[in-house]
Amino acid sequence: MGDQAAAGTAEAQGPVEIDEELARHLANKREELFEKFEIPDGFPESVLAEADARTEEVGSDIETEIGSRADLRERTTWTTDPVDAQDFDDALSIERRDEEWVLWVHIADVTHYVHPGSEMWAAAKERANTVYLADYTVHMLPPTLAESVCSLVPGEDRLAHTVEMHIDRETLSPDSIDIYKSVIRSDERLTYTEAEKRLDDPEAPLHEESALVFELADQLHEQRKEDGSLVLNPRRDRAHTIIEECMLKANKAVTHELQWVRGVEAMFRVHPQPTPEEWDEALQEIQELDGVSIPGEAWGDDPRIAVNATLEQAPERQLGKIQWAVMKVMPRATYMNDPFGGHHALNFEVYGHFTSPIRRLSDLVNHWIVAEGDVPEDLATLCDRASERQKAAEKCEREYEQFLEEVGLDPNAVNNRGLEVVEDTE
Repeated sequence: MGDQAAAGTAEAQGPVEIDEELARHLANKREELFEKFEIPDGFPESVLAEADARTEEVGSDIETEIGSRADLRERTTWTTDPVDAQDFDDALSIERRDEEWVLWVHIADVTHYVHPGSEMWAAAKERANTVYLADYTVHMLPPTLAESVCSLVPGEDRLAHTVEMHIDRETLSPDSIDIYKSVIRSDERLTYTEAEKRLDDPEAPLHEESALVFELADQLHEQRKEDGSLVLNPRRDRAHTIIEECMLKANKAVTHELQWVRGVEAMFRVHPQPTPEEWDEALQEIQELDGVSIPGEAWGDDPRIAVNATLEQAPERQLGKIQWAVMKVMPRATYMNDPFGGHHALNFEVYGHFTSPIRRLSDLVNHWIVAEGDVPEDLATLCDRASERQKAAEKCEREYEQFLEEVGLDPNAVNNRGLEVVEDTE
């Protein structure tokens, strides 16, 4: 079942039901994993108190900010997230003009509330990312921020950091990039399934905007593949393609600006390349899979292009094995304060994260650098911390998923539909 069909099914069904005993087992397992991977579940009172105080007068605070920011509240804007998302930290706006696309990616302005030296900043440094277990989230920032004032909910004024890109319709390169503080008001919160439906229904709200942004995203996707960006999931639905390509474009634009225009240090995402021998090993393993053949014209190309071409033609049953063959030889991407080496999988010379400051320390730090021009003195330490905690979070998520399977639960169903504890009436 594909992403779109699975999401649609999940939205049509209710939560996965479990009894009280199994609920206790799950809670005990989470507690065990949090201790094992040193993941703090819950915030100190001082952090929660600071979050409450900082967000006490949200309405008047935003009203005060409007005069010094770009007022984009009248521009059509919407978010697209999984059905179970608790925070909405990025939104889109789009226009097609004679010779250019104009793409606005609006990201929650978390650093308006969270500053270096504050209790919340210290908590974010400790956690470094949000941990997403099936039906259980350990936030990087207090829920007061993550799920309310920094979440771009529809119909509410929100402070944002906007990346405005004027993209040439021929080359798809940005003719100009502008990054600025703004006030936005999202028109709708779409799930991925709802976004797909809007694309199919010419009478639906946001149909025109959705069709425009998919047209751009589809072109960006194809260009990335041609340029040698590794695309391990080539059969994603349109809604996921929109979000992936728009966020990649914004992240790349911001870190390009930081590196080449401003010439400052930032938290860059660096992904080393496998050795030629490792690539050969992966390609050989792929070539030997039943029903799979690397196209002859792709063999002499960049290995990433060869893998892309193979995935396009491979039978569905072999996609996971092809992806695993590549992932086994791929070095781990890390955060560094120097972009040297670039991002091999994406084939980007400079890359970093900016679009998820609610859930990633790297994005939060880069927001601060962009807005204030102030590079934290402990930037190298922050990079190491973010890399180390991301690895721990992934291991924790993987082990919890395995435990769900061991007790007879489908992790995907739990993740998409949530859990409901029912009393044993027997």
